[in-house]
Amino acid sequence: MSQERALTCQELVELVTAYLEQALPANERARFEAHVTSCAGCAAYVDQMRETIRLIGTLTEEDLSPTARDQLLGVFRAWKAGEAS
Repeated sequence: MSQERALTCQELVELVTAYLEQALPANERARFEAHVTSCAGCAAYVDQMRETIRLIGTLTEEDLSPTARDQLLGVFRAWKAGEAS
């Protein structure tokens, strides 16, 4: 039985979305969960991501002030423009 290399914190950050969407293959999910079990910082990060997703899922457009809405749209537009470059 071969031992897979342990996941690094950076790799965990890159995989967290796929993990939370249950889109990781079984072997990657096992590596992810083993890392979270042994790394308090990453465990806290995953918990924060879960809470962020939970809270964002409850927001509606009416919950945002016009200023906050415009700021968010500006950030997304800038990010999208950076992706296209």
